[in-house]
Amino acid sequence: MEFLKLYLDITVFSLLGLMSFIMVWLAIERKLFFSRIELNQYDSLEALKVASTNNLTTIASIGSNAPYVGLLGTVLGILVTFYELGLNNQIETGQIMMGLALALKATAGGIALAIPSIIIYNGLLRKVDVIELEYQAHQKKSASSHS
Repeated sequence: MEFLKLYLDITVFSLLGLMSFIMVWLAIERKLFFSRIELNQYDSLEALKVASTNNLTTIASIGSNAPYVGLLGTVLGILVTFYELGLNNQIETGQIMMGLALALKATAGGIALAIPSIIIYNGLLRKVDVIELEYQAHQKKSASSHS
């Protein structure tokens, strides 16, 4: 239990930090991709969809799983708090409240990562929809000019 007590915070927040880094990295990559996209290089709408939605699943997965990582940290933090209370054979409300408050910071960290991840995902998904509509309009315009 000492191992868990010593490494719980660093493990949970390192994992959330890694998830945050990956999310930001992929979001920047997508924005750069969208800024350089040329619609005429795609032969079909399906090929464009595959290219434009690349990495969006990872961003969405980070947004949906970050609260669970935080919650796991909270549950383990509460477990450590109750274990220590059991060892002391004393119930001090201050010690309980302090342990619970410290445990809840992991949930807050997970939520703090999830909110921007989902916002970024939705924004990028909207950009994908716009690009697809622009592609379809470009295709119609090209077809009518060749007729």
